[in-house]
Amino acid sequence: MKKIITILIVFLIVSCKSSNTSNTTDKVLVFTKTSGFRHTSIETGVETIKELGKTNHFEVTQTEDASLFTPENLKQYKLVLFLNTTGDVLNTNEEQSFENFIKNGGSFMGVHAASDTEYDWSWFGKLVGAYFINHPKPAIATIDRVNSKHPSTKHLPKKWSRFDEWYNFKSLNKDIKVLLTLDESSYEGGGNGEFHPIAWYHEFDGGRSFYTGLGHTNESYAEPEFRQHLLGGILYCLKR
Repeated sequence: MKKIITILIVFLIVSCKSSNTSNTTDKVLVFTKTSGFRHTSIETGVETIKELGKTNHFEVTQTEDASLFTPENLKQYKLVLFLNTTGDVLNTNEEQSFENFIKNGGSFMGVHAASDTEYDWSWFGKLVGAYFINHPKPAIATIDRVNSKHPSTKHLPKKWSRFDEWYNFKSLNKDIKVLLTLDESSYEGGGNGEFHPIAWYHEFDGGRSFYTGLGHTNESYAEPEFRQHLLGGILYCLKR
């Protein structure tokens, strides 16, 4: 009997260690290269994601070096997160490596200006879910929560009022699953009308994709609601 109990205890210890190890080996690549407008909040965003990684068992590597987009390097990551990237940031070979990463089951997450990136690469536009057109001056706006069950939104109120820079979009992918929409009557300069998605997710070409249009300001990354919104998107992409 004692031998059986000892075996069970050893099994439980090994199982727990194995479970913890699998969490800590989740690696996230945060990509912050810009060839257009550069957000001053990028560095704050990187630090925020690193803090979230420390408390939620994922390892964060930040880079602006596009040459790291090779099959060999990308295969170590479960998620590649474009944080306020802008413009043309990858060459043809790097684009192909990233496409293969997604097709092999990798995940993508875009924050704010990720939709202001790679306009000549239609595959990327479909992966993100839309392209940025323009924005009015930053303002307080009301966000409507469409999905109350997703890990990125379940903590949010049905109506969420906050200050940010609100993007108008074009080329919306019809297959995206909308999480949050903007109430254009609550601010000036909305350009998408009654249906104005501002955060969404979907599965695309073998991988997962999550995008949030929030995250322009430095102050955003200190907001508990927004930090939890980011974390929920990351956990979705890590398939937790």
